[in-house]
Amino acid sequence: MTFSSKIKKEISTTECTRAEYLSELSGIIRTGAEIKIYNIKMQTENKFVANRIFGLFKILYDINLNISLRKNYNFKKNEIYVLELKRDTLKVLRDVGIINEKNQFLKLPSESILSDEELTRAYLRGVFMVSGSLNDPKTSRYHLEFLINDTEYANFLNDLLKKHNLNSKILHRKKGYMIYIKEAEKISDFLRLIRAYNGVMYYEEIRVYREKVNMTNRLNNCEQANVEKTIATSNKLISEINYIKDNDMFDLMDDKLKETAEYRVRYPEASLIELSKIISLETNANISKSCLNHRFRKIKEFADKIKEG
Repeated sequence: MTFSSKIKKEISTTECTRAEYLSELSGIIRTGAEIKIYNIKMQTENKFVANRIFGLFKILYDINLNISLRKNYNFKKNEIYVLELKRDTLKVLRDVGIINEKNQFLKLPSESILSDEELTRAYLRGVFMVSGSLNDPKTSRYHLEFLINDTEYANFLNDLLKKHNLNSKILHRKKGYMIYIKEAEKISDFLRLIRAYNGVMYYEEIRVYREKVNMTNRLNNCEQANVEKTIATSNKLISEINYIKDNDMFDLMDDKLKETAEYRVRYPEASLIELSKIISLETNANISKSCLNHRFRKIKEFADKIKEG
């Protein structure tokens, strides 16, 4: 079972008020149904979604939808559940805000369907059931998407998601529009919004784990970069010290500089702090990091003077 199917299975058992059921059904019909005046046809490969749709009509109207199965030979040979309503269609379409009292089609849902937060959540839950998909965060990139056919409706859904600060974006495709969310935190917020609480827990667990791994990798990269920087700086100074020795000028430096130079050559991979501790321990003299850095600068200046003749 895909991660999307697991989420749809979870939300397919959500218990709501009658008004919320109507809003959810509105999202399902408007987004995923073929609508005619005397026939509403819905198709899905997901048996849990099919059961939910059947259950909504039973709860709201005590109607048993006609259900049939057919094979899908496009890519996967899955069975497709075809659900059809062939009576009381006008009443249903009016109730779910798809047509008005004059039986005229409304391009966008009526205000009553989205009049408060809970109804909006129910509506988005219905939309996700029939047009949404979600990658498993354990095996793939963070990605949630909806496939929508109509331009105006796609923009409406995108705006609805943005009102909940989900940072959704819209992309035009050959066969309609894709509304998508890429941020892990925002996808988790959407799952909470549609009451997929088990999905939220799973998603957050994976997200936190990945963030820990990424943080560890960043820290390791920083540590490695610091080591490489220390070695590069050390090698450059050792090169200057060797240049001074090659020109028989080493004994012209004072004893402190000569001592520091010898320790640098002896411990090329030690950082400033590490080298200052080593010198302090072996010479019984308190040599600070800044003092050591000052001596290194003096050695470099001495080498530069030799190069200038």
